[in-house]
Amino acid sequence: VQLQASGGGLVQPGGSLRLSCAASGRFSSINVLGWYRQAPGNQRDLVAAIARAGGTNYADSARGRFTISRDNSKNTIYLQMNSLRPEDTAVYYCKAMGIKYLTQILSDNWGQGTQVTVSS
Repeated sequence: VQLQASGGGLVQPGGSLRLSCAASGRFSSINVLGWYRQAPGNQRDLVAAIARAGGTNYADSARGRFTISRDNSKNTIYLQMNSLRPEDTAVYYCKAMGIKYLTQILSDNWGQGTQVTVSS
């Protein structure tokens, strides 16, 4: 499974960005797709995740400002980020979990990161 993330960039505090992550390759279904982020010197932490059926989970720092959504027909997830703060600056990674190919369960997969910088 290949995960292609896009949409990062430089934005001023209070601004918005929309990240996209498209999954491609050989798989039957992906149970959970999520966004993680990692700032320099920090560990990689969950931002938001969404299950195939639509259930969502958010980090406290993201709840109320960020919205994760999913288009199963396109195997794509989105992260709408509003009211961005300098502390949101990080490399954002998407992750696929619970990947099935026919009867096999495949290992979780990470995409390449996309840089989000919030600065005036």
